[in-house]
Amino acid sequence: MAQVSGVPVSFINVSERERALAFYTGTLGLAVRSSDAFGDFLAVDGGLIRLTALPDYKAGPHPVFGWNVADIEAAVRRLSAQGVAFSIYEGMGQDAAGIWTAPDGDAKVAWFADPDGNVLSLAQA
Repeated sequence: MAQVSGVPVSFINVSERERALAFYTGTLGLAVRSSDAFGDFLAVDGGLIRLTALPDYKAGPHPVFGWNVADIEAAVRRLSAQGVAFSIYEGMGQDAAGIWTAPDGDAKVAWFADPDGNVLSLAQA
């Protein structure tokens, strides 16, 4: 079977374009690759995030995008210093920084939200 090829793109809807751009570029450090009347493409490690502004958009409860990082503790500290608040979910057993560790100790995940409430994640596996 032939594999689809090309640059991967994740679509993230937002309600306020300028507020979202400030977060994704200023707080997360992503660069705008291009923009048009409907949204913006942000460069992210060989792929793209497409921010699309929808005025009545409401985020869902599940992650829409994440990064696999080499050192989750360092990444959480870095983003926390930028003002990112990591989510603590009752009953998950996360540490004080918001990092959940799998029972076998191999995988770690931390979740945070953009200004629209879109859940983003960091993972170390």
